[in-house]
Amino acid sequence: MSTRSDLPPDSPLWGHGELRDSAGQRVHYTRGGSGPTVVCLHGWPGFWIDYRCLRPLLEPDADVVAIDLRGFGGSMDAELAADHFGRAGQVGVVRDVFDALGIAQAVLVGYDVGSSVAIQFARESPERATGLVLGNPMHPASAPLALEPDHRGEFWYQDFHQLRLADELVDGRPEAVLSYLRHFYGHWGHRPAAFHPDHLDDLVRAYARPDAFSRSVNWYRSGSSTVFAALAARDAEFPPPVAVPASVLWGAADPLYPPTFAEGLEKTLPGHTLRVLDDVGHFIPLEAPDETAEAVHRFL
Repeated sequence: MSTRSDLPPDSPLWGHGELRDSAGQRVHYTRGGSGPTVVCLHGWPGFWIDYRCLRPLLEPDADVVAIDLRGFGGSMDAELAADHFGRAGQVGVVRDVFDALGIAQAVLVGYDVGSSVAIQFARESPERATGLVLGNPMHPASAPLALEPDHRGEFWYQDFHQLRLADELVDGRPEAVLSYLRHFYGHWGHRPAAFHPDHLDDLVRAYARPDAFSRSVNWYRSGSSTVFAALAARDAEFPPPVAVPASVLWGAADPLYPPTFAEGLEKTLPGHTLRVLDDVGHFIPLEAPDETAEAVHRFL
């Protein structure tokens, strides 16, 4: 059954499900449609609702699973150290979802945090990924650009998220969460008309619960964020390329990851296709669901 993007996040029509990962932690997901499986991985600040516009476009032809990564949305349980929320931990969560739901292979869709996790999953388990559809993905070749003095300021929030002061100022405070997240949607997004009218309110309800904001920023505290990854990349060997075919959509109006950041992507994703979307910002699946759906359908 196809779902409608205007349904509230708690509607049962989204097909909510829950399982336990190999660490015993709760993992929430939504699922709908039938056909080849597509697994969607969200960004920060987000959760599965990032795919509210894409799901109805895919479900007539695909079985669509949208996961809340560890520490996001409904995937919160016992307290864990920050390193459990990093790239390796999140890849493990995705693998556990595949196993628990009996998914042998799937197309992976991701942007922001989700693109990083999708790439690493495909690197480690290429036989389980039939294709990648990625929005503005970070990759090692772009590390020098992320650290350039004239661009480093865009990543200020990643430094802020390292501080316990961030918890004190934002966590569990709905008005503070609204102000904080509204900044990112206003600064990073470029097609505001594409956002559902209630999307920010839905996001705030999820992030304003006690501990929700604090757990979401554990991605940054794990050392997996852009800045820490870029610093590590300066002295590390280049990771092996990913053999899985990839379609990359790049929002040219994204101030965080501008189009120049696509340079050198072939070292990570050889043979990928690149489509630049001139009037799209950072939130690819929300701002450009039609273009994202078109890219996914090519892998089905």
